[in-house]
Order: sequence, then C-alpha cells, then structure tokens
Amino acid sequence: MKFKDFVGIDVSKHTLDVFILNVKVHKQFKNERLGFQQLEQWVQRQTCLALSDLLLCFEHTGLYSLSLAQFLEEKRVLYAMVPALEIKRSMGITRGKNDRIDSRRIAEFASRFLDKIRLTTLPAKEILNIQHMLNLRERMARNLAGYIVSKHEIRNVFHAEELPHMFSCYDTMICTLKHEIKLLEKSIREILHGNKELWTTFELITTIKGIGLIVASHLIVYTCNFTRFDNWRKFACYSGTAPFEYQSGTSVRGRTQVSQIANQQMKKLLHLAAICAIHTDTEIRAYYQRRLDEGKSRMSVINIVRNKLLARVFAVAKRGTPFVDIKKYVA
Repeated sequence: MKFKDFVGIDVSKHTLDVFILNVKVHKQFKNERLGFQQLEQWVQRQTCLALSDLLLCFEHTGLYSLSLAQFLEEKRVLYAMVPALEIKRSMGITRGKNDRIDSRRIAEFASRFLDKIRLTTLPAKEILNIQHMLNLRERMARNLAGYIVSKHEIRNVFHAEELPHMFSCYDTMICTLKHEIKLLEKSIREILHGNKELWTTFELITTIKGIGLIVASHLIVYTCNFTRFDNWRKFACYSGTAPFEYQSGTSVRGRTQVSQIANQQMKKLLHLAAICAIHTDTEIRAYYQRRLDEGKSRMSVINIVRNKLLARVFAVAKRGTPFVDIKKYVA
C-alpha cells in the first residue's frame, strides 16, 4: 500500500510520544483511551489526511502497547507493531536517547523499510486470553521452583522441629502454587475447548508424542493458530532452533549453530518436548541413538529432534489430519 505520511509512536507505561514524519511535529499523549482519541484528532489536524493514508508504527511493548493496538483496530486504522530490536539495529550508529527522538526514529524506520514492514492484526480474543494465562503460569512455575529449592536448601541446615512455622509456610506456598497452576491449566483447556478452530488444532497437534497442553498452547499462541508463519522453517528461526553457518572468505569458518536472537521461552519448551519424545516415541528414540552412535553431539541431535517435532506439528495443523505413527505398523 502507498502511504502519504508516517507516524512514529514511542510507547511507555503512562505516555505516548508521537512524531509525524513529513510535518515534523511532536506531541505527547496519555497512554489511555482519552489519550488515544486526542492522538487521532491531533494527527488528522496536523496532516489534513484521512487515517487510511497514514501508517502508524510503534514498538511491541507487551501490555503497554496492547490498549493502543486494540483502539486502532476498533477505528480500522492501519498500524505496525515492530520488535524493538529490529528498530534499534536499523538505526546504525546513534548517540543520545529520549522519547521524542525515539518517536522520530520509529517514524523514519517506517518510511525507510515500508517494503519490509508487515501490518499488524491482533490475534483472536481467545488467543490473547490464553497468552496472558500462560504468562501468569510461567511466573507461578518459576516461583514454585524457587520455593522448592529454597526449602530443600534450608532443610540441609535446619530440622523441621526447630523452625516449624517456616517449614509450614513453605509447604503452604508450594501446595497453593501447585493448586493454582492446575486451575490455570484447566482454564486454558476450557478456553481452547470453547473455540472450535483452536480445539481442532489442539487435538491435532497433541497426537504427536512430546506435545502436551502447555507446548501446544504456546504453539497456538505464537503462531496465531498457525496463520502467522508460512512453514515450520520460519518458526524454527523464530524459536531459535534453526542452525546458521558462520563463515567469511577462506579464513573464517566457525561452527554452524543456532542464533540467540530467538523466543527463548518457545525454545525451552521445544527442548522439553524433544526430551519427552526421545523417551516415548520409538522412531525418534531410534534416530536419536543412531546419531549418537555416529559420533554426533547430544545437543545437536536434540536440536534436530526439536525441528522434527516442529515439522510434524506444522504438517498436521496445515493438513488437518492427526499424526500417524507409521513405525508401529511395521512388521
């Protein structure tokens, strides 16, 4: 699409710094619905253009940018939420930083890389709800692990009879967190079951050994129910499981390895799924052992298994049929 002007928005917790590229004006608004309405009116006055002729661009800042994105979708305004790292690396060498400068740089980024920017559309409400619940579950799981480790460390020094109340508190917190995590998982399953498309996808991808409720839910969220990525290779790159070569000329030839620029949460979950598949899937276990016997490193083989699982997941999701374990039909 052709846009007549570009609006850069630097999003923070309480404010929005807005810069219009061609007019070269800046103004700050509150990060709330009234501020969004004022922003809309101000941009139209300054540019004398319809909102359909403008591209609004801002960084993806989680909850801070979600309300703005929802407002723009209500108004049917085209916008792009871009990862902060992508904008930062496009700037080259820079000096100094403040919200006004950042908003101008975001507007310049939108104009310069228009051919590479993908317009943003928020996922379905159910997917957003699942995402928030998964984030909460992750925090609770980290806290649970911390309490369990701390309890075991203290037990090595003190007896329960010496500090009964402290050990009782640990037991209460651990039991409570376990119970709440189970309730969250039940709610996630209910949300999936309440949406026919999400539930169909969930049932398909969980036919693959190693893919359970949590891994499947994250896959549905990050792929926007397998509509955001064209194939599993692109998602492998996003997840940090795709290997990249490292060479320059004839003197620099480093090891082929995965990139650290990735969704580390998804990478960790795929690692756990791969370990589970190695123990439960006959075909994958045989493949894993064969590669180890050939002298391959354990982590490189596990990474291949992670990519095998992604290939299977995308295949059944796109094809619409469950995974079939051919190995068990072999005589």
